[in-house]
Amino acid sequence: MPLYTDKMPPEADLLASLRRYWGYSSFRPLQERIVRSLLAGHDTCVVMPTGGGKSLCYQLPAVMSARTAIVISPLIALMQDQAAQLAQMGIPAGVLNSFLSSGEQQRVMRHAREGAYRLLYLSPERLARGDTIGWLQDVPIAFFAIDEAHCISEWGHEFRPEYRQLKRLRGSFPDRPIAAFTASATRHVRHDILAQLELRNPDKYIASFHRPNLRYFVRACDAYEIDALLVAALRHYEGGNVIVYAPTINRVEETVDFLANQGISALPYHAKMENDDRRRNQEMWMSDEVRVLVGTIAFGLGINKATVRAVIHTALPKSIEQYYQEAGRAGRDGNPADCVLLWQAKDAGLLGFFANKILDSAERDRAWQRYHIIRAFVDSSDCRHRQICKHFGETPKWQSCGACDVCAASPAWMAPALLPDLRKRKKSAAPTAPIRVSTARERLNPAVVSAEDADLRDYLREWRRAKAKERNVPAYVVLHDTTLEEICRRKPKFFAALRGITGIGERKAEMFGQELLDALGRFERGARAAAAPAKKTAPKEETLRLLSEGKSFAEIAEIRGRQVSTVVHAVAQLVEDGTLEFRPEWIDRNKLSVIEAACAKLGVEWLKPLKDSLPPEVTFEEIRLVVAKARRQAQPNEAKASK
Repeated sequence: MPLYTDKMPPEADLLASLRRYWGYSSFRPLQERIVRSLLAGHDTCVVMPTGGGKSLCYQLPAVMSARTAIVISPLIALMQDQAAQLAQMGIPAGVLNSFLSSGEQQRVMRHAREGAYRLLYLSPERLARGDTIGWLQDVPIAFFAIDEAHCISEWGHEFRPEYRQLKRLRGSFPDRPIAAFTASATRHVRHDILAQLELRNPDKYIASFHRPNLRYFVRACDAYEIDALLVAALRHYEGGNVIVYAPTINRVEETVDFLANQGISALPYHAKMENDDRRRNQEMWMSDEVRVLVGTIAFGLGINKATVRAVIHTALPKSIEQYYQEAGRAGRDGNPADCVLLWQAKDAGLLGFFANKILDSAERDRAWQRYHIIRAFVDSSDCRHRQICKHFGETPKWQSCGACDVCAASPAWMAPALLPDLRKRKKSAAPTAPIRVSTARERLNPAVVSAEDADLRDYLREWRRAKAKERNVPAYVVLHDTTLEEICRRKPKFFAALRGITGIGERKAEMFGQELLDALGRFERGARAAAAPAKKTAPKEETLRLLSEGKSFAEIAEIRGRQVSTVVHAVAQLVEDGTLEFRPEWIDRNKLSVIEAACAKLGVEWLKPLKDSLPPEVTFEEIRLVVAKARRQAQPNEAKASK
């Protein structure tokens, strides 16, 4: 059933709403066609890469309707952020989740039945509850929008069983359109989405998977090379936002500490952090207080930051879909950005190990298929862009992209001659000092930014952070990065000129217009952003201080907000490089002798063979400390042998 029973709204009406609420003067590719499909009451399947503007495709028809769009989304934080952003634009939106009190949930449900919302966000888990379908029957529903729809398919890389419950929608609401949205679905997954949701003769919109502004660079490394390349990369992208993906929680924390010891500020993000800490770190990164965020795959879904200049993976992803989705968070503003994949041979072994742990034979087979595909991707000498497009069922007409390590030269900072030899530095016990990479930085942004424009950008970012904190919303809800950049370029002096800035609709102009003009005026009169706070003590120095005070590993972990295993790894590094003496009291005497005997027999290059040969009560952390002691003792002999 169409949302407009008389006739479709003319193009002028759609553009007027687009301008009024979103501050955009035109649609991106496919957006208008998708909006019209939903307004016409058609089932719809949309596959559009990250940054293509999927959310507008269901938000705009919801605004144009007199009914409520029900949006199924997998992340509570993402739902809350989108609802807050819509509220700032003057669009009533509600969120129903388990974090609300019973009274708040009842209030949202009552308002939904009264038709007070244009959009109502639910999780798939909420929809699966026995009472949800019943009260939704009383809500004036326009259509259902299923976000991250690839989660419904067992062939998808992020399968979630709760999504299978969504097939109930067709039977319970037979006359309501259903729209499925995803950024990363192969042809097989797309067919599964259509079947699972029982979409009827759906309109299908599949955007190109080719992101020409992204440059893909893949490098097989050892652990020391990854550290050196990571430092070189972050010095190169200094001034731009960067996401670093690490494979485990421990590696996230170790990487953050390693970078801090090199004078590079970075924030961690992983599942074992408290929700408030994760959200604070994400918001500090989103608002440019810290430019580098190191996270597990738990970070990124729904991240709405346009100016990410690089995404760096420090391990092999488990699938092409995962890599494409995560790497695709770079360059959403359309400007050049780099996607760097640094991997080790042991990553492949780890993926195989976890694949074999899967009990369900069908899912184990799918995991192995994903493994073989991602391994072929990194080993291949074919164009990276072309490989990705073909994986998703697209056949490019071109053979060479000119924007990957296969079709063009790698960036200067990846040149081996420019990388410090961390292996020698560690074994020589030289004092730790920040790594310097002396190479001219390439400007990724084609627009040359003057010093004054850079100062203005920093000043407006500070203003935006203050406004966001006042309203308890993410910084991008106040102003998108691309909007902020346009303000810096155009420097509007009057309200009418401000209204012409992309991303400033009527409501946003009413809320922030005069304050923005006042901020621009203060900048012209000499105001500047506050100086950056003094850097904290380096993690290495902090750990040494706490050890000298007699703190245990567990106490240090609590004080520093780290896992105990991360602290032990840091201490082992200090022992290995000669900064710290091994202390026998760290390990039970009997365990120490058993571990030392195993080291003498099996060597100290790898930890896993040692763990397999030792009693189960001996931990990896204890083995790591003894191995560090043994490696340190072996270094003088190695030095003599090399003379």
